[in-house]
Amino acid sequence: MSVVKIDHVYKDYLLGDQKVLALRDINLTFDPGVFLAIAGPSGSGKTTLLNLIGCIDTPTSGKIYINDQDVSGKTPDQLADLRSRTIGFVFQTFNLFPVLTAAENVEYPLLQRRDVSGAERKKRGAYFLDIVGLSKYAGHRPNQLSGGQRQRVAIARALAIHPSIVLADEPTANLDHKTGEEILNLMKQINQSFGTTFIFSTHDKRVISKADRLVRVEDGEVSELGVRIDSHWSLVPQRRPASSSASC
Repeated sequence: MSVVKIDHVYKDYLLGDQKVLALRDINLTFDPGVFLAIAGPSGSGKTTLLNLIGCIDTPTSGKIYINDQDVSGKTPDQLADLRSRTIGFVFQTFNLFPVLTAAENVEYPLLQRRDVSGAERKKRGAYFLDIVGLSKYAGHRPNQLSGGQRQRVAIARALAIHPSIVLADEPTANLDHKTGEEILNLMKQINQSFGTTFIFSTHDKRVISKADRLVRVEDGEVSELGVRIDSHWSLVPQRRPASSSASC
C-alpha cells in the first residue's frame, strides 16, 4: 500500500491570456512512514505539488491517490472531509487563530468532526500539546508564545486529527537556526514514534539533511530522486520516459 500515488499529473494555470504549465507529467509513489523533502528553487512547482497532495488544489489532468483512494474526481466537500481525517498541515506562518488559546487552536480541526465528542476533542488537545512540550502553555494565545512555540502548536494541531500524512510548507522559514533544528528534531521524533508520513516543501538544507527521501523538482518536472543510505544520499536522475513511475 502507498500513502500517496501521483499518476501522470499535469497542472497548468491561466495567467491573463497565457497558460502557465506548473507541473508536467509527475509520476511518484510515496511509502507510508517516510520523512520526505520536496526540494527546489522558487517557482519550481514544489508548493503546487504539495497542494495537490494535500487536496487543496486539483490536477489539470492525471490522478492522485491518497491511501490507495483515487481523489481526482471528488467534490470540494468530499475533499474537505478527506483532509479533516487524513491530512495534517503545518504552515510557514503558523496560521493560528489569534483569539484562541493554544489548546483551542489544537482542537479547532476537530470541531466539524461528528465522530469526535467534546470530551475526546479536549483529550486529544491536551495529549498533543504534551507531545510537543507545551502543556503548561495550553491557555496562552499565539501573541503570548514565541515563534518556535507557535510552530509546536501548529504541529500539535496537525496531529490532533490522527492523520496518516502531515504536509509542511517551509516550516522552518520563519524560525532562527536553533529553533528550526528543534522543530525538525521534534517532527522526526513524531515520525519515528507514530509512523506518521511527513512531506515537506522546502529549499532549506536543514530540512533536506533530516529527510530520508528526496524529490527534487525543477521547471515543473521531477529532476532527481534521493534515498538516504546511512549519512549519504543515493541520487538518481529522473529524465526518463513518461510511462515509468518513481517510488519513494
